[in-house]
Amino acid sequence: MLFPKSTLDAIEEAIVRAERTHAGEIRFAIETSLSPLHVLNDCTARARALEVFAHLRVWDTAHNNGVLIYVQLADRAVEIVADRGLREHIQPSEWEAVCRLMEQQFRERRYRAGAIAGVEAVGTLLARHYPAPAGTSPRAGNELPDRPTLL
Repeated sequence: MLFPKSTLDAIEEAIVRAERTHAGEIRFAIETSLSPLHVLNDCTARARALEVFAHLRVWDTAHNNGVLIYVQLADRAVEIVADRGLREHIQPSEWEAVCRLMEQQFRERRYRAGAIAGVEAVGTLLARHYPAPAGTSPRAGNELPDRPTLL
Protein backbone atom coordinates (compact mmCIF):
# COMPACT_ATOMS: atom_id res chain seq x y z
CA MET A 1 0.00 0.00 0.00
CA LEU A 2 1.46 3.35 -1.07
CA PHE A 3 -0.43 5.44 1.49
CA PRO A 4 -0.85 3.34 4.66
CA LYS A 5 -2.49 4.72 7.79
CA SER A 6 0.86 5.91 9.16
CA THR A 7 1.46 7.97 6.02
CA LEU A 8 -2.07 9.40 6.12
CA ASP A 9 -1.46 10.31 9.77
CA ALA A 10 1.82 12.04 8.83
CA ILE A 11 0.11 14.00 6.03
CA GLU A 12 -2.63 15.09 8.42
CA GLU A 13 -0.03 16.24 10.95
CA ALA A 14 1.79 18.19 8.21
CA ILE A 15 -1.46 19.93 7.27
CA VAL A 16 -2.12 20.83 10.91
CA ARG A 17 1.42 22.25 11.24
CA ALA A 18 1.16 24.18 7.97
CA GLU A 19 -2.24 25.65 8.82
CA ARG A 20 -0.82 27.12 12.03
CA THR A 21 1.20 29.50 9.85
CA HIS A 22 -1.54 30.79 7.55
CA ALA A 23 -5.25 31.49 7.26
CA GLY A 24 -5.77 29.24 4.21
CA GLU A 25 -7.15 25.72 4.07
CA ILE A 26 -5.40 22.66 2.64
CA ARG A 27 -7.17 19.47 1.56
CA PHE A 28 -5.29 16.41 0.36
CA ALA A 29 -7.05 13.80 -1.78
CA ILE A 30 -5.68 10.54 -3.15
CA GLU A 31 -7.49 8.88 -6.05
CA THR A 32 -6.66 5.20 -5.66
CA SER A 33 -8.38 4.16 -8.89
CA LEU A 34 -10.48 5.80 -11.57
CA SER A 35 -13.99 4.68 -12.35
CA PRO A 36 -14.58 2.99 -15.73
CA LEU A 37 -16.58 6.08 -16.75
CA HIS A 38 -13.60 8.35 -16.11
CA VAL A 39 -11.30 6.00 -18.03
CA LEU A 40 -13.69 5.69 -21.00
CA ASN A 41 -14.13 9.45 -21.15
CA ASP A 42 -10.34 9.94 -21.02
CA CYS A 43 -10.71 12.18 -17.98
CA THR A 44 -7.48 14.10 -17.35
CA ALA A 45 -5.97 14.44 -13.90
CA ARG A 46 -6.73 18.17 -14.02
CA ALA A 47 -10.38 17.63 -14.90
CA ARG A 48 -10.75 15.06 -12.14
CA ALA A 49 -9.01 17.38 -9.64
CA LEU A 50 -11.55 20.09 -10.45
CA GLU A 51 -14.39 17.60 -9.81
CA VAL A 52 -12.85 16.58 -6.48
CA PHE A 53 -12.31 20.24 -5.53
CA ALA A 54 -16.05 20.80 -5.91
CA HIS A 55 -17.05 17.47 -4.32
CA LEU A 56 -14.95 18.10 -1.20
CA ARG A 57 -16.24 21.69 -1.08
CA VAL A 58 -12.76 23.18 -0.95
CA TRP A 59 -14.28 26.30 -2.52
CA ASP A 60 -16.52 26.75 0.51
CA THR A 61 -14.23 28.79 2.76
CA ALA A 62 -14.91 32.27 4.11
CA HIS A 63 -11.96 33.87 2.31
CA ASN A 64 -11.92 31.67 -0.81
CA ASN A 65 -8.42 30.50 0.02
CA GLY A 66 -8.77 26.73 -0.01
CA VAL A 67 -6.26 24.55 -1.83
CA LEU A 68 -6.67 20.96 -2.97
CA ILE A 69 -3.63 18.76 -3.43
CA TYR A 70 -4.89 15.94 -5.66
CA VAL A 71 -2.87 12.78 -6.23
CA GLN A 72 -4.01 10.40 -8.98
CA LEU A 73 -2.23 7.12 -8.40
CA ALA A 74 -3.19 5.61 -11.76
CA ASP A 75 -0.97 8.11 -13.58
CA ARG A 76 1.07 9.17 -10.57
CA ALA A 77 -0.05 12.69 -11.39
CA VAL A 78 -0.36 15.56 -8.95
CA GLU A 79 -2.63 18.55 -9.47
CA ILE A 80 -3.20 21.56 -7.26
CA VAL A 81 -6.46 23.46 -7.45
CA ALA A 82 -6.53 26.80 -5.65
CA ASP A 83 -9.65 28.80 -4.94
CA ARG A 84 -10.27 32.17 -6.56
CA GLY A 85 -9.01 34.16 -3.57
CA LEU A 86 -5.49 32.93 -4.30
CA ARG A 87 -5.35 33.45 -8.07
CA GLU A 88 -4.07 37.01 -7.96
CA HIS A 89 -1.43 36.20 -5.33
CA ILE A 90 0.12 32.89 -6.33
CA GLN A 91 1.23 32.21 -9.88
CA PRO A 92 0.32 28.96 -11.67
CA SER A 93 4.04 28.28 -12.07
CA GLU A 94 4.40 28.18 -8.28
CA TRP A 95 1.68 25.54 -7.96
CA GLU A 96 3.25 23.62 -10.87
CA ALA A 97 6.61 23.59 -9.09
CA VAL A 98 4.98 21.95 -6.06
CA CYS A 99 3.35 19.33 -8.30
CA ARG A 100 6.65 18.51 -10.00
CA LEU A 101 8.41 18.26 -6.61
CA MET A 102 5.84 15.74 -5.41
CA GLU A 103 5.85 13.77 -8.67
CA GLN A 104 9.64 13.48 -8.52
CA GLN A 105 9.43 12.07 -5.00
CA PHE A 106 6.69 9.66 -6.08
CA ARG A 107 8.79 8.42 -9.03
CA GLU A 108 11.43 7.56 -6.46
CA ARG A 109 8.72 5.70 -4.49
CA ARG A 110 8.98 8.20 -1.64
CA TYR A 111 5.26 8.76 -1.19
CA ARG A 112 5.31 9.91 2.41
CA ALA A 113 8.21 12.33 1.87
CA GLY A 114 6.68 13.65 -1.36
CA ALA A 115 3.27 14.24 0.19
CA ILE A 116 4.70 16.02 3.21
CA ALA A 117 7.03 18.13 1.04
CA GLY A 118 4.01 19.15 -1.04
CA VAL A 119 1.95 20.13 1.99
CA GLU A 120 4.87 22.13 3.39
CA ALA A 121 5.43 23.91 0.08
CA VAL A 122 1.74 24.81 -0.23
CA GLY A 123 1.82 26.00 3.38
CA THR A 124 4.76 28.27 2.60
CA LEU A 125 2.94 29.80 -0.37
CA LEU A 126 -0.20 30.37 1.72
CA ALA A 127 1.74 31.85 4.65
CA ARG A 128 3.29 34.39 2.28
CA HIS A 129 -0.14 35.73 1.24
CA TYR A 130 -2.50 34.69 4.02
CA PRO A 131 -0.46 34.75 7.25
CA ALA A 132 -2.21 33.57 10.39
CA PRO A 133 -3.97 36.52 12.05
CA ALA A 134 -2.10 37.82 15.08
CA GLY A 135 -3.67 37.09 18.44
CA THR A 136 -5.89 34.21 17.28
CA SER A 137 -5.74 30.56 18.16
CA PRO A 138 -3.74 28.76 15.46
CA ARG A 139 -6.67 26.45 14.73
CA ALA A 140 -9.53 28.92 15.30
CA GLY A 141 -10.42 29.26 11.63
CA ASN A 142 -10.08 25.62 10.57
CA GLU A 143 -12.93 25.22 8.11
CA LEU A 144 -12.08 21.98 6.30
CA PRO A 145 -10.99 18.53 7.53
CA ASP A 146 -7.23 17.99 7.74
CA ARG A 147 -7.40 14.24 7.24
CA PRO A 148 -6.41 13.13 3.71
CA THR A 149 -9.27 11.68 1.72
CA LEU A 150 -8.98 8.40 -0.17
CA LEU A 151 -11.22 8.34 -3.23
